Amino acid sequence: MNKGGNNLSISAKITRQLKVNLLNSVNHKINKEKALKSSGAIFWKVFRFSILFGLSFVLIYPLLYSLSVSFRPFEELFDPSVIWIPKHFTLINIKDAFQAMDYPSSFLRTIGLNVVSSFLEVASCALTGYGFARFKFKGKNLLFSMVLFTIIVPSQSTIIPMYVSYRYFDFFGIGKLISLFTGTNMSINLLDTNWTFYIPSMLGVGLRAGLFIYIFRQFFRGLPKELEEAAYIDGCGPFSTFIKVMLPNSFQSMLTVLILSVVWHWNEYYLTSMFFLNKWTISTALTGMTSHLNDTNLNPYAFVCKMQSGSLLAILPILIMYIVLQKYFTESIERTGIVG
Repeated sequence: MNKGGNNLSISAKITRQLKVNLLNSVNHKINKEKALKSSGAIFWKVFRFSILFGLSFVLIYPLLYSLSVSFRPFEELFDPSVIWIPKHFTLINIKDAFQAMDYPSSFLRTIGLNVVSSFLEVASCALTGYGFARFKFKGKNLLFSMVLFTIIVPSQSTIIPMYVSYRYFDFFGIGKLISLFTGTNMSINLLDTNWTFYIPSMLGVGLRAGLFIYIFRQFFRGLPKELEEAAYIDGCGPFSTFIKVMLPNSFQSMLTVLILSVVWHWNEYYLTSMFFLNKWTISTALTGMTSHLNDTNLNPYAFVCKMQSGSLLAILPILIMYIVLQKYFTESIERTGIVG
């Protein structure tokens, strides 16, 4: 009997030891997986921080450099003891750039061109995007593919017909038709006027209009159709539904397009330099400033300081706008449904 009891006791001990070993193995495996997940999470955080830090440096460094150079005397550019903070602050560079750019008039001209064109583009692109999102008609996919195609077509490929059209603008062929009967030239010159930007913006073919139409189309496709059905029951037609129901619900997408349109109109140089021959905007004023400073035979270091000051003055209004609207812009980007 004792021998049988001893065998049972030994078997129980072996079983208990096997269970302990199994539990230890399972715990070890779980701890190993947790350690791997933890190390992977740490690696991802470090990697993400490195990428964001690198991108931030690339984006912020030019601005910091402009701030540093704009407020220092040009003699300190080749002073190795001055890296970021000038020893002597000066406003002479800002003052000279302000005068060389004719900043008040170029600023007001850019505001008049920028704000009106941006609002016209928002209105036309919103209406076009709503049409592509909600209505079915023949050739819809073909037309929308052509809209997307305008995103990749460079403005340089269309600048000659655009220039000729604005130089001899005949009101979309009406002036040429009238001239057949009257014998007089009915065309007018729209160059050096804001209409060279207003007309494309009104017709939905302004700066980056293809992208804006795409943004509105994606946003309106994400809205519930019950909104329109309720409006139709209340007696609204398609256009009144768009004005009274859809537009009030599209504030986020409208703000996104408006900010992007303002920035792109503000930075546009190629078209403004072609259409404005005798007037300056902010973007073309920098080029005019370069010619003006070259005529004065400035010291190369002084030239760098003044050009950096001019660049700072050019982007200052956009920076202020972004600081004020940063919260709303971030929220609008998240809710526009671009990837819908």
